[in-house]
Amino acid sequence: MKIVGQTSTKEKNRGHSTRKGTDLHGEIAMRLACPEQRLDCLPISEVTLNVACRDEIIPILGALQHLYGDAQLRRELLGLVGKDVNKSTSHNLGRRGMNYWEIAVLAGVRLGCNLDYDKLQDLAENHRRLRQIMGIGDWQTEEVDFDWRRIEDNLLKLRPETLKKVNDLIVRAGHALEPQAIEAVRGDTFVVETNIHYPTESSLIGDGLRKVVTLAARLAGEQGLPGWRQHEHLLAKVKKLVRHIGRASRAKNQAGKARLEAGYKELLQVADELLQRARQLAATVQLPENLSVLDLAGGVGVKELLHYVDLTAKVCDTAWRRVLEGEVVPHEEKIFSIFEPHTELIKRGKQPVAIQFGHNVLVIEDAVGFVVDYRVVANGVLDQDLVVPVMKKLQQRFAGRIKSASFDRAFHTPENQKELAEIVGTPCIASKGQEKGRQQREEGTVAFRQARQHHPGVESAIGALQSGNGLKRCRDRSKAGYERYVGLGILGRNLQTLGKLLLARSEPDCQAAKPKRKRKAG
Repeated sequence: MKIVGQTSTKEKNRGHSTRKGTDLHGEIAMRLACPEQRLDCLPISEVTLNVACRDEIIPILGALQHLYGDAQLRRELLGLVGKDVNKSTSHNLGRRGMNYWEIAVLAGVRLGCNLDYDKLQDLAENHRRLRQIMGIGDWQTEEVDFDWRRIEDNLLKLRPETLKKVNDLIVRAGHALEPQAIEAVRGDTFVVETNIHYPTESSLIGDGLRKVVTLAARLAGEQGLPGWRQHEHLLAKVKKLVRHIGRASRAKNQAGKARLEAGYKELLQVADELLQRARQLAATVQLPENLSVLDLAGGVGVKELLHYVDLTAKVCDTAWRRVLEGEVVPHEEKIFSIFEPHTELIKRGKQPVAIQFGHNVLVIEDAVGFVVDYRVVANGVLDQDLVVPVMKKLQQRFAGRIKSASFDRAFHTPENQKELAEIVGTPCIASKGQEKGRQQREEGTVAFRQARQHHPGVESAIGALQSGNGLKRCRDRSKAGYERYVGLGILGRNLQTLGKLLLARSEPDCQAAKPKRKRKAG
């Protein structure tokens, strides 16, 4: 079975002209947009997929095959990837790198199949259909290097803004097949957790000091400065204090509280001394007489050292205020991870996990299953602050074709009800309170009740994103990495939706087109 985009011979020739490995001057290009034509590899549009297999990679490969077969979509997709990969550099200089199409395929497969980089490397090296979709020939066993570090380096070049544009491109391709899909949308927020341990002040101070001491010892060794010879002893001392505080915190009597305060006093005293020494080291390295030895690595080391010094000092301040002074510190002033300081504490009040650490992510799904809009919600922003501005932009983007929009009661305010009614014909936001909700259902129109009845389906989409596309917990680092990770998860889900839509049209009874949801009993 083949998934082939409808393109003319003229479009194919024009689209494949970018496959040539040389530029206008006959020089070899180090970055190609598309794979070169080879005798040992079928054209991508002619690769046959096993539609009897229910693995999630089959619809993803089918969707990628469709995108490649459409010359216009292919040019837009590879143009977006190329801008991020090259940035201000020339594609004709340097060593031979992965082409834009390989990067796009691996980006779609990574969280489309919820893989880490090791499994993605194994798949790229051994999965025959995936290699054929990437345009890699059967004879290219040693020529193409898919080391996991190389894959990671290339995927990290993709910006979150670019992934959002790529997702919009996939949604546009899907709506060309199902134009009525955008007429009804439903949205909700969920938490994508950051990859951190449960935060306590003592453990965060321990994390910060471990990083500060390690960086200071390395920087002092590189610059030939004394003062950090006993860094291993200092790390062991900090670890012992953190363990002592952990044991004291488990005791609920007054003696335990006294040991806890004494432990924090000693830990904070040690932290203050080490942070002062780290600041002195940074100042010494930056003195005019030491500028000759301040190479690029040293400059980066000082900046990184001061970054962790500042974060650790902030945690020490909140620990002093909360434990020793008895102050109730607002969550907005706290840091919940030394390594992911952007992490937000979110109280959703839902069992079994009432408190989560990460960020809220808003997703809006259309009638077919495409995630037409998504965004990482800024810290402190409530759901009710999102619905009107987001829907205004979405309605404008789709030229007023959205007729119905449903959200749950967290998005409800009387003003939101009125303003959403001006944006779409059938607004559906559940009112807060049991009595108001019952009255709203009784007085609502047939279209309102239908929208309310179909709204819980967005929870199924969120469950699929969390379990199937890795959006339960972000495995990448930094705020930009977090946003990129969310974009890759949405990309994988939209590719699966597009692939299943294409398969259902060409092979309605094939296993690859069927959802994996359990059937109702009986």
